[in-house]
Amino acid sequence: MKILVTGGAGFIGAHLTKALIEQGQAVVVIDDLNDYYDPQLKKDRLEKFLSKDKFVFLPVDITVQPELEAVFANFDFEVVCHLAAYAGLRHSIENPFIYHHNNVSGTYNILELIRKYHVKKLVMASSSSVYGDSKLIPFSESDPLGNLLSPYAVTKRINELTCFDYHQGYGLPIVLLRFFNVYGPWSRPDLAFYKFAALIRAGQPIDIYNFGKMQRDYTYIDDIVNGISAAIQRDLGFKIINLGNNQPVMLDEVVALLEEYLGQTASKNYLPMQSGDVTVSNANISQARRWLDFDPTVKIAVGLKKFVNWFNDYYQPSS
Repeated sequence: MKILVTGGAGFIGAHLTKALIEQGQAVVVIDDLNDYYDPQLKKDRLEKFLSKDKFVFLPVDITVQPELEAVFANFDFEVVCHLAAYAGLRHSIENPFIYHHNNVSGTYNILELIRKYHVKKLVMASSSSVYGDSKLIPFSESDPLGNLLSPYAVTKRINELTCFDYHQGYGLPIVLLRFFNVYGPWSRPDLAFYKFAALIRAGQPIDIYNFGKMQRDYTYIDDIVNGISAAIQRDLGFKIINLGNNQPVMLDEVVALLEEYLGQTASKNYLPMQSGDVTVSNANISQARRWLDFDPTVKIAVGLKKFVNWFNDYYQPSS
């Protein structure tokens, strides 16, 4: 298949691109390489992580409709995997406009071009953040959603509703995947593991919110990519599906593992819960098992070790 991956220089996008190429797919990657975090990391994913892979890369902003349409006009895509988005709950509270512009307006552009150019399927990233402050644990796709706690979560929920509208109105097959706390090599610098590792290695204190009594459904990148790949391959109509590890881990346990793997003891600032956060994130993955044969296999101790090995290699101390 000829597949478009938006946000393909991002953490999940780069790993998905590599997997699709290894499956024999023809992949076109678009990414605007914006400065939400260091663009050099995005370039390194393309030039180092994907250095031996054959794909087309185009520096395109999904909010610039003429640029985006030129891509659709020049390639006959069968599938679009839409991962491009501004991420990060806390950053969205400080910068709500850019989140709405990129995540919502950009997605409208994608949907309109999929409709216009008769693309057969859209697989799109949603987020566990749409569950908000729901007290129904684990989170299930059929449950009523809680109050949304950040502009980022709002944009993801708007996109889910918009996609359903396009499915109903135009019959577009769309699979929305609610990702839960994805981690692994080449991840984003604003993610907790990454920030903790950088601070611990630098001998600086780390902030631990809710006094460490938070649980997260950390899901290793390879498991997430397997779920996305299955969604691309299968005919599912319209579906919203959780992709999580279904094994929540306490934040204190994560910090202890990082200390062990980095060989350093962290100086810890224990703080109350911060705005936009939730105490527990836990995915019910019965629908993922049913529709995608999804079976996450990477335990946190194994996945975190792989992350730290990459982190130490990528940020080798200067001599």
